[in-house]
Amino acid sequence: MKSNTITAFAVTFALTGCTLVGPDYQSPSIDLPARFIDGDATATGEVAAQQWWLNFGDATLTDLVQRGMAQNLDVRTATERINQAAAALQGTGQAAQVSGSGSVSSTLANTGEGSTTTTNSGNLAASYVFDIFGGVQREQEQATAALEGAVYDVGTARLALLASLVGNYIDARYFQEAIALTRESIQTRRQTVTLTRQQQEQGAVSELDLVNAEALLNDALADLPALETGFYAAVYGIATLLGEPAGPITSVLERGAPQPRPSGGSDAGVPADTLRNRPDVNSAERALAEATAGIGVATADLYPSLDLDGTVTASDPSSWTFGPTLSLPILNQSALRAARDQQVSLARQADLTWRNTVLTAVEEVQTAQTSYLRLQREVEARRAAAQSYERALELSTATYQAGAISLLDLLDAERANAAAQLALAASTQDLANAWVTLQITAGRGWKTVP
Repeated sequence: MKSNTITAFAVTFALTGCTLVGPDYQSPSIDLPARFIDGDATATGEVAAQQWWLNFGDATLTDLVQRGMAQNLDVRTATERINQAAAALQGTGQAAQVSGSGSVSSTLANTGEGSTTTTNSGNLAASYVFDIFGGVQREQEQATAALEGAVYDVGTARLALLASLVGNYIDARYFQEAIALTRESIQTRRQTVTLTRQQQEQGAVSELDLVNAEALLNDALADLPALETGFYAAVYGIATLLGEPAGPITSVLERGAPQPRPSGGSDAGVPADTLRNRPDVNSAERALAEATAGIGVATADLYPSLDLDGTVTASDPSSWTFGPTLSLPILNQSALRAARDQQVSLARQADLTWRNTVLTAVEEVQTAQTSYLRLQREVEARRAAAQSYERALELSTATYQAGAISLLDLLDAERANAAAQLALAASTQDLANAWVTLQITAGRGWKTVP
């Protein structure tokens, strides 16, 4: 008996010295251009903690972002997944190798003639699984990669929040600007209608001229409801992102503020910076590591497993069992190999997903940078055009009052000026959104602690 026990332990320690099965994870690599089309070869380094929204110098926006980071339900859900992944990790390693249970029972029996007996019993059973081929270690690597991926997923959720929240705020301020411009246009056109009516009563102009002036006024009045609807829709979107009632937020934003205008540049670093700063890229890389470790787990299942089991009975401590159990997966090899091959395919898919995520990230940054640079030129041109049309309206009004031009010429000047002012506001909105998109695609701001 003693010889058999020694032999079993010898086999056990010989088996535990086997090589770890499955591929060891190697960080993937991908060829990227040295610079973006409209950028230079200067790397940005670590930018994930940059609070770029402060660049707008808008205290209301800053407050909304801070509240959103702390309260947004998508971010909180992603954060909770970290807790789930951390709990899964705790169940790997030694926690997965050791198991045991104990039981206690007490039985009361009637032996006849009014007497009873009580029988107490209990036993303790324990088992230890030897990690012969590294399956347990690979499970721990798998769970660790999943936990790290969950952390990056929170960063992705935060970037999505920033894009939606700041975007809605920019839209809300645009609609306010458009509403103000439309109301100014309405006031100007009312004055024109009044002046035209007076001239028509004096016989200086025809009824057709008066109708044309009134039509232009009504066009402006018809534009107002849609702009107001756009403003409130953007505000309601902000409330949903914050998880707060819309009423108080609406009251704050109804006070009005200038359109956000970015003062930052178009620096986006180099394409390789996306590997460091984009949380979705890092999450995809961790998913690849998780899938690679899964190959080792599935491969270990193909080989024998060794358990060391023991039991002790409380009623008779001298009665115990102890010894190793060697399990050989013989008849289910086909199914186990199929499972291993599936895991190999999943790892290949994860590698392809990572590469696609990297290339998509580079495309997004490059597109955002190109858009922002060209919108800067557009805004400058529209600003110059708006100033010219505003001056043209002033001259047309004075000339009309002097009787040198027709009413139709004045109405055309009013229409052109209103369109130019609204186009400038829309371009300013597009420019701010493009700059925000550039910050988001570059991976800035997701490490900010609320």
